[in-house]
Amino acid sequence: MEDKKPDNVVYSKTEGYNAHLLPYATSVGAPAIRIDDLVSWKSRGITAVNKEFEAKFNDLKLQYESLIQEFEWNEIVYNSKFSFEPVFGEMYHLYRGKDGLNFLSLIGPDEWNREHIGTFKMNSDKKWLHLY
Repeated sequence: MEDKKPDNVVYSKTEGYNAHLLPYATSVGAPAIRIDDLVSWKSRGITAVNKEFEAKFNDLKLQYESLIQEFEWNEIVYNSKFSFEPVFGEMYHLYRGKDGLNFLSLIGPDEWNREHIGTFKMNSDKKWLHLY
């Protein structure tokens, strides 16, 4: 015959009376155990993470667009006509000739009347940097 224990007594066959060992309150007067509202916590977490991903994506998108623009300018300058070996660190000016072809010159846009496309400087990696 087994001893009947009241519902409000914490008893285990293996541990005996172990209410003081449990990680939660067991007395009748203890606060009720309530499940946290995880929906709002998850929603806030998702919103925060999505904002971070969006910021990183926009940053990568700007870097990509900048890289594409750099590539296009370098392609234009390297495909232009010039009869000298450019020195890195010097400023060069890109013009459109009367024949419609682009050419590179040391002469600045305010020194003659030609269609100025842009001003460039070659860095030590032989990459053309568009200045203006």
